[in-house]
Amino acid sequence: MLTAVAVLTSLIFIGWLIYRAVKQKPVSAHTISRSLAYVTGIYTLAFFLSMDLPQLVKVVVSILLGMVLIVVAAYFQRRRQTDKS
Repeated sequence: MLTAVAVLTSLIFIGWLIYRAVKQKPVSAHTISRSLAYVTGIYTLAFFLSMDLPQLVKVVVSILLGMVLIVVAAYFQRRRQTDKS
């Protein structure tokens, strides 16, 4: 069901862009990027909800581990730059 909503949202978004182009109305860049973020969020939600629970837990844990490693690497890089100055 959620996958169907994601596909329909994508089609509505593309139709809206075509409508704006035919009417020659300007579309701002932040509107496009926000709309793409919404559509991507719906697809991501549909993808995660279609997983079984053990696989979902593995994906969430790997995302959290990646976030922690990025923060640790940024901390050490900033610390090294401060020591050189």
